[in-house]
Amino acid sequence: MKIAWVTDTAALLSKEFIEHHNIHVLPLNVVFEEGALRETVDMTSEEFYKKLREAKVHPKTSQPNFGEQVALYEKLKQEGYDFAIAIHTSGKQSGTVASAPIAAEQAGFKTYAIDAKIGSFPMQKMLELGIELARQSVSAENIVEEIIEMRSRSQLSFIPASLENLHKSGRVSGSAMFLSNLLNIKLVISYIDDGTCVVTKKVRADKRAKKEIVDTLDKAVKQSGVEQVAIIHCNNEMAAQEWKEELLVDYPSIEFILTPLSAAVGVHAGEGTIGLTWVRKK
Repeated sequence: MKIAWVTDTAALLSKEFIEHHNIHVLPLNVVFEEGALRETVDMTSEEFYKKLREAKVHPKTSQPNFGEQVALYEKLKQEGYDFAIAIHTSGKQSGTVASAPIAAEQAGFKTYAIDAKIGSFPMQKMLELGIELARQSVSAENIVEEIIEMRSRSQLSFIPASLENLHKSGRVSGSAMFLSNLLNIKLVISYIDDGTCVVTKKVRADKRAKKEIVDTLDKAVKQSGVEQVAIIHCNNEMAAQEWKEELLVDYPSIEFILTPLSAAVGVHAGEGTIGLTWVRKK
């Protein structure tokens, strides 16, 4: 079987990973006042955060252009792929996974579209699993089943840098933002089983917010084990590195990696956001 692997920039895969595994990536859009820019295509991460800081009107986000999706599936069909397995960010956060099968059908190309119900690092782990199973000649249906099973073991929690961007994005009220700044309230936001992002904790100070996430990690480690943890951040690599050094003291057997978050997350959560994400062992 010649399988095409498709995802979107919510996974924010490294250039090396994309090239090594021949991943086809559809870019999410950040819509500034002057127009839409495609993540990783029309702007770098540095350019995005510079524009975000300077924007007079807060940008919005949108899913990949439908025409681009159709064109991708037409191209894959022409290149002789048998079918595609497309792993897209949570359908509760983006319409990409819903439009994927429609675009593929329009192109006349068979595609298995999977809702990752999460973003970032777990999407890469799902791709890695699928690619390995395909190498073992596992059927497409069983590959999809295994990826969906992995989805249930994936967790992601983050701490928005402030509520200012969430307010600008219409996620929280002005009064909530004011009280948060006044009382130094920090939110812990997590993906839950259906792919929705919800506030799981409200605490005072960053230290306590980080402890809440680490407590969740600790439960996962004790429940079934965790081999890798991604320290996710929005243009906040220094803080991510400091957290990594702290975590290594308590979890020396875990591999911690630093992973930037998609610009689409940065629009809503804000520059400086930090968090953890992992996939539990079976």
